[in-house]
Amino acid sequence: MYKRIFALTLLLVLVGIVIANIVQDRFMDNTANGEEDPVLIDDGTSGQGAAIAPAESAGVEPGEQAPNFELETLDGESFQLSDLQGKKVILNFWYSWCPPCIEEMPELQKFYEDYQEEVEVVTVNLTTVENSISDAQEFIQEHGYTFPVPLDKDNAVSDQYVVYAAPTTYFIGTDGKIQHPRKMGPMDYEFMEEMVQEMD
Repeated sequence: MYKRIFALTLLLVLVGIVIANIVQDRFMDNTANGEEDPVLIDDGTSGQGAAIAPAESAGVEPGEQAPNFELETLDGESFQLSDLQGKKVILNFWYSWCPPCIEEMPELQKFYEDYQEEVEVVTVNLTTVENSISDAQEFIQEHGYTFPVPLDKDNAVSDQYVVYAAPTTYFIGTDGKIQHPRKMGPMDYEFMEEMVQEMD
């Protein structure tokens, strides 16, 4: 009896390995053929899980007006994007346990410190993905980040901006329009400088 169970278990493990290798080979073939990588997104319900975003989900396109929004910040103040009209804006979406977000945050802070007279850095927290708002609060305080942190408590803003992964960043010009295709993944200081220099 135990031999049968062991043999069946071993067979299932081997079948799983074969299926995983086939899926990986197909993915590598698609990537080599120029297809975009699938984008993992959070389902926003439990802080775990992911899904595949359709490739056509490009978000708000360059030349389009950045959707206005009003949110409460971590400091309890009201933040409205339209109040920044006339300034260049880096609009970033993040959450506190996202490894690429954690990697990117010091770069955002340094950029904010150096360029805050001409560029506003706004980091919208994807609050539905956090275990609690206090997790975001503790993360910001622990690292001494000083840029504005609006809280997207019901996914209203991330839905407007078609945010499927974190970090996701938009670059908004002084006219309130999107200047570049959205950036998915972490940015460094030099990348932000380059993007901002090309903005109106």
